[in-house]
This record gives sequence, C-alpha cells and structure tokens, in this order.
Amino acid sequence: MKQIFAKKPLHILLEEMKGENRLRRILGPVGLTSLGVGAIIGTGIFVLTGVAAADKAGPAIILSFTAAGIACIFAALCYSEFASMVPVAGSAYTYAYATLGELFAWIIGWDLILEYAVASATVAHGWSHYFQDLIGIFHFNIPAAMSRSPFDFDPATGLLHSTGTIIDLPAIIITIIITTVLVKGIRESVGLNTTMVGIKLTAVFLVIILGAFYITPANWKPFAPYGYTGISFFGRTLWGQTGAGGAPQGVLAGAAMIFFAYIGFDSLSTHAEEAKNPQRDVPIGIITSLLLCTVLYIAVSAIITGMVPYNKINIDAPISNAFKQVGLEWAQLIISFGALAGITSVLLVMMLSQPRIFLAMARDGLLPESVFGAVHPKFRTPWKSTILTGIFVATLAGFLPLRILAELVNIGTLFAFVVVCSAVLIMRKIHPEAVRPFRAPLFPYVPILGIITCMILMFSLPEENWLRLLIWLVIGLAIYFFYGRKHSIMHKLMNKPKENSV
Repeated sequence: MKQIFAKKPLHILLEEMKGENRLRRILGPVGLTSLGVGAIIGTGIFVLTGVAAADKAGPAIILSFTAAGIACIFAALCYSEFASMVPVAGSAYTYAYATLGELFAWIIGWDLILEYAVASATVAHGWSHYFQDLIGIFHFNIPAAMSRSPFDFDPATGLLHSTGTIIDLPAIIITIIITTVLVKGIRESVGLNTTMVGIKLTAVFLVIILGAFYITPANWKPFAPYGYTGISFFGRTLWGQTGAGGAPQGVLAGAAMIFFAYIGFDSLSTHAEEAKNPQRDVPIGIITSLLLCTVLYIAVSAIITGMVPYNKINIDAPISNAFKQVGLEWAQLIISFGALAGITSVLLVMMLSQPRIFLAMARDGLLPESVFGAVHPKFRTPWKSTILTGIFVATLAGFLPLRILAELVNIGTLFAFVVVCSAVLIMRKIHPEAVRPFRAPLFPYVPILGIITCMILMFSLPEENWLRLLIWLVIGLAIYFFYGRKHSIMHKLMNKPKENSV
C-alpha cells in the first residue's frame, strides 16, 4: 500500500532531465504551436462535425464547440503550469506520479494510451474516408471489400451491424507511412507537419470565406432541434432529450462527442523534453494553438450547417460533401485535399505523442525499458515503441468503426483532464515552494472549473463508453500488479538495503 501511493519526488524528475537517454531539444514556440494546430485541426472538424450535427446537436453544434472549448481552456491552463514545472516526456502521467502516487500514475498512463493510440485509429479512419472522397472525384475507387471497417455502430438501435466489407485498407496504409516517418526523427516529423498545417489552414479559410456566400439562414432553423442540454449520468439522461438508442442528445451531448476535436493541445506537454525553452515555449504553444483552433471550429461549423440542412450532412466527409451539394465540385477537390493533409498532420502528432508516454513509463520501470524505453542511437527517437504503436493503431483503424473509436477516445481524454486539474490543486498544496514559470490564473477556480466541466461532458457520453473505460482500466491494473509494481523504480528505492552505519 505504501508503494502504490508513493509519489515520485520533484527533484528526481528534474534530475532525469540531465541524463544521457534524452530526446533531442529542437522545438521552439512556432514549432510547438504548429504541432498543436497540426494535432487539433483535423478529424474533429473535417469528420466529426457531421456526426455531431446529425445525431446530437443540429446547427447548435456551434454552441457545442464553444462549450467544449471552454472546458479545454481550463485544462490547458493546468497543463501549461505542469509542463513549465516538469519539462520531461510523460504529460499527465508524469504529473500524476508527482502528486497522486504510483498507482494513479499508472492508471493515467494507461488511460493516455487509450487517448493517443485510439485517437490515432480514429484519425486514420477519417483519413481513409477523405482519401476515398478525393480519388472518387477522378472516378477511382477502392474495392468495396477493402474500403471500410467490417462493422459499424447504429446509434438508433445501439447495436453493431456488419457492413459487408473486410478491412479499411487506406487507414492501414497511411498508418504504416506515418510510422516510418516518426521512426526517422523529430525534425523530419515537424517539417512534414508544418507543411501540412499550411495546406489545411488554407483549406479551412477557403471553407469560411467561400462558404459564407452559400449560407441559407433557413438551414439554421430549428437551431437546436435536440435541445440545449444533453446531460446524462451513466447513460441515464438527467436533463435533455434521449435518442432512439438511449443516448442523450443536445448541445452538451454534442460537446461530449466533438470534444475529440480538441485533444491535440495536451499532446504538446508530451514534447516538453524536446522543446528548446520548455518553461516558456510549451505554455505559449498550448494556449495559442487552442485559442486559434477554437475560433476556426466555431466559424466552420456555422458555415457548414448554414450551407446544408443538418440532417443532410454527410457524416463521413461533411465539409467537402457540403460544397458538392451546393454545386461547387471544384471546391470539393481543394477541400478534400486540404482535409487529407490536415488529417495526416493530426495522425502524425498523435502517433508522435504515444511513444513518449511509453518512454516515460518505461523509465520508471512500469513497462519493459528494453522495448518501450529504447531510444534509437542515430535518430534519437523511441523507435521500438513507435513501431508497436503503429501496429496497434493500424489494427484498430482497419477493423473498428468511427463512432465507437471517437467516443472511447473522448472519455479517456476527459478523464486525463480531470486528473491534471486535480493534480494542480494538490501540487499547489504539497509543493507551494516549487518554481512555476507559468501559473494557472485565478487559482483555485480554474482547476476546479476544469474538473466540473470535464466531468459534465464525461457524464454526457453514452453508458457503453463507461463500460469500455472500466474494462480498459481493469486490464491495465492487472498489468500493473503483475509486472509494473514489482519493477518500478519506486519499488527498488523503497526496498534498497540500507547501508550499515559504522
């Protein structure tokens, strides 16, 4: 009991920064902000807009993006405080180890695997749909048997059904390509990401500027066909409408679904060890990228729901298809290409972040260091865990449907945000003397509001997501008690024989 609640001392975390097995520090504020925008603007806006508008919120998805953005701002400020205090790989896992103890650190680390790996699979799924939409313009098609996952989820019945296909081949292929780039090195990864960010921002501005001329105000009526609420508790709707499958509907239910669109900003904290001046640059990257993307999200969702009735939005490729529906097929080509680049950059950043969580856990002995802690001698990347991540992501993307993947990611991410906000409260109490280059303002209100808003969104997710999260955590706890607990550095420190005094 003493070990599983043992906290990793702050001075050990800071000492680790001086070790030899370090990652290369090459990222400045522009590179970090680019990574943030690269991670945030992608599948959330180019794909999930259609699902959330059709199933959850209607045109009021504009308010859903606003609500999710507000919840993220509270969490972002807390992430920024920790990232400036402890600029090492690991993100929320490292913060939990320093404040809540080893067991909670393992739980959040295992949860982050759920966040980044399953998010990557969701993004690869979206990439596949836009790729097929793009080549379809030129009358090329992927064989139907290899065009999508073999199962899909029907929100009306709450059941899985067969699609008649075998595998989503494009999703697997892009995952393999991205894995290869990531093994090569962080410099190449950031360079590719910056290029794709420029392309997708061009596409986003085209959507906003050109789409504004094709808005039909009547499409915004009714503005909130499912209501302004949508709060539930373990699948039981407390406030708002209930859909045919028993899931809550409304603005907050929509916010819980499209929350996926915002998860990229927290990935920046996993790259603090690769920042040139992490105490200054990581908070700048996190907050700047989040604010910029929130504004763009609200604008794009307003344009799309104004162009096409919410119940006629294509859920697989909503933005490019909206321009097709109004007769602008030439714009569909540009937007599909921009969306493809944008989604590729999200996949790159998500898969870039996952191995760094593995690396932090392996350094602490909770995972085998020979595999998950191995840093390539030439490329200075965690290459073995990157390859394992690629295999896992490709498997999920090839066989599981979009709706299940997206909601599973959301509950895992919201759980991580709750832990980080809680950790800020605890750290201010137990280590008030610690150097904090960036401090979350309006303490303690910001972390408390972060906890409350994220928990509201968690409870607004369908009941089956809580069951999936519970199963995932049970598997993780089994691994911890059978392997991690016995091999952790805290176990070794606490059981180290004391030297006999003379």
